[in-house]
Amino acid sequence: MWRTPGGRIPLLRHLDGPEQAGVRPAEGPGGTPGYVERDADALLRAALAGPRPRFALVVGEAAAGATRLAYEVVRSRHPRHAFVRPLSRAALPEAVRLAARSRRAVLWLDGLQDYLGAGGLTTAHLDGLGEAVVVVATMRAAEYRRHQAREASRLTGSDRGSWRAQDELLRRAAVVPLARHWSPAERRRAAARKDPRLAAALEAAGEYGVAEVLAGVVRLRTRWTHARPPAETSPGAAVPDSAPRGGDVPGGTPRGAEVSDGRAWSGELPGGRAGSGDPPGGGVPGRYAPGGEPGRGRRRGGAGDEAAGPYGTVPGPADERARGGAVVAAAVDCRRAGLRRPVDHALLRALHQPYLAGGGGGGGLRPEGLERAFTRALAWACEEAAAAGGLLAGSPDRGYTAAGCLLDLPGLPPVPDHLWRGLLAHVEPGDAYDLGIVARQEGRPVRAVQALTRALRGGVTAAELPLALAVGDAGRPRRAAADLAALARRSERRLGPRHPDTLAVRHQLAFFTGESGHPRSAAVRFAALVADSAAVLGPRHPDTLDARHQLAYFTGEAGDPRSAARQLASLLDAARPVLGADHPRVLAVRRGLLWYGAAEPDVAERDVTALLVDTQRRLGPADPHTLAVRAVRAASAARAGRTAEAVRAWEALAADRARVLGAEHPHTLYTRLEWAQALIAAGRPPAALPLLDLALEQAAPFLEPGHRHLRRLHELRARVTAAGPAPP
Repeated sequence: MWRTPGGRIPLLRHLDGPEQAGVRPAEGPGGTPGYVERDADALLRAALAGPRPRFALVVGEAAAGATRLAYEVVRSRHPRHAFVRPLSRAALPEAVRLAARSRRAVLWLDGLQDYLGAGGLTTAHLDGLGEAVVVVATMRAAEYRRHQAREASRLTGSDRGSWRAQDELLRRAAVVPLARHWSPAERRRAAARKDPRLAAALEAAGEYGVAEVLAGVVRLRTRWTHARPPAETSPGAAVPDSAPRGGDVPGGTPRGAEVSDGRAWSGELPGGRAGSGDPPGGGVPGRYAPGGEPGRGRRRGGAGDEAAGPYGTVPGPADERARGGAVVAAAVDCRRAGLRRPVDHALLRALHQPYLAGGGGGGGLRPEGLERAFTRALAWACEEAAAAGGLLAGSPDRGYTAAGCLLDLPGLPPVPDHLWRGLLAHVEPGDAYDLGIVARQEGRPVRAVQALTRALRGGVTAAELPLALAVGDAGRPRRAAADLAALARRSERRLGPRHPDTLAVRHQLAFFTGESGHPRSAAVRFAALVADSAAVLGPRHPDTLDARHQLAYFTGEAGDPRSAARQLASLLDAARPVLGADHPRVLAVRRGLLWYGAAEPDVAERDVTALLVDTQRRLGPADPHTLAVRAVRAASAARAGRTAEAVRAWEALAADRARVLGAEHPHTLYTRLEWAQALIAAGRPPAALPLLDLALEQAAPFLEPGHRHLRRLHELRARVTAAGPAPP
């Protein structure tokens, strides 16, 4: 808890400056420049004057000025309120109690994402606060976008069952968006202050925002960019994509999966069990060597090269920066993987090694030399090279945290398997829950199964539902349906069949019932769920709309495409006013209409082209929703008999889905099956055989027996084999 030197909770008017609220100091002498009113000030003031409990959330890019905006507005409006700022999620319960007991208080949550999850902020906390308590939070735009993406992560509707607590919390917030780049009016107000630092920042701000330049973030990012390892190229590395993960055309297949070891289902880690003594980070060497080619270290005697010494090879300045870049990369990836607390000193020392070259990055150092090299690299990473501070902040006893402005750098490589395995092997159950939730967000259900299994075994009961969903998403829908049936019975006994939490479990149970090969049963379940959700939550509630979407989908899968198309057309009219025309759910409904509709080929081609344009504009070319629209287009070509076009389309889509989702992902497997089908239709069965064999090899470890993809794969392979070899 942040307190004065005397141990007291201060009033806002007694704060010495915005830095005590978490604002980065500006570069140069003279302290923090005077505040320049932002266009979003009025929005925040209106939010603070809104209905109680007042909960305002300022969302902006890292270093865009969200914390400064919130501080200035709140301090001017509530100077006599107590400033209650927990410094970690563990301190949140005490902070809520202090705020609730205060006559008037501001509960300050700078970086709200770090206060969510197991043991984090909930709507119950908000409801327990008094009328004179104001909750003010900030959140990085990337985190907020990722939260929105997970609400629409499944291509046919809701995947919100496991995020319900966070969903309901953020829905209560009055969101104040803050632009990264300053408007002309803001720039005029800044110029009027006649501050040379503001003038310099206004002149330098181009690609970056004025606040980023003032805080020295540009210099900080450049410092790491010049030292950090390039992207790993190991086959096991994850594919970066913060966008939502989805299902097969038109969206019914659960999200999944890449598996490197069959032990994943027990929660055992491919890289060793927690506490086994296996070094974290082992198994996947890095691909970086300073001053040389990937995988090759420098051994010549030039400046900055290594030289012999009493501890083995002694790093020079260039090597110190390179190792420092690897240390920062490990700390950054810990945060990206979902760790919400500082990284322990010893763990960071072990985790950074594989980011360097040489099968572990030892570089010929003996243990004494390795410790010395790590200490020097850590000092370089923590050195305050800009007003924004060091690349890392912390100490050996408190651990280290990477600067938030590094997390959203464009082009960051995926969080590699060696980091994720090493991290999971040494974190507490609550941390494992956070890692599992992020893994689910990023479409890595096998990782999620490992992490959430550990969390549940460690007593984090909130992991039970997302664990069941991760199991199903990774290709075991029957197992997921059985687990969810037990959860639904327990929830009905405890809360009743129409409680919102029970409705969420019923939704997921119905979904995986359909994915298990029972679409009619799923449609019956969703019909009942639509009625109950409309009665309890209302017909326009997102959960009700999601249930209607799933009802239409499984109606079509059960053999009634006309009824499915009618339901989707009605749903589109209902969803657009509620969600907006560009919402991923609305785009998914349009895609379903194309799939089940009976339009003429030229009309269908025009409509799918328009949808592809809209989806790429709204979500980007690599988003799973965009890839799903491309799948509809490829399927349309195949149905129209344009086999050569279909072969090219499926081949390109298979490559892109493997890149975005992973080679073993069920959607990638589905695409390869369609590609093989197109090759067979084009009279090229022999070309399909190696493709099917590869798919079988990749699918066997993670799809449960009898999975529909496996059945179809065996059917296609039998057809190819029966066709015999190609004529000479």
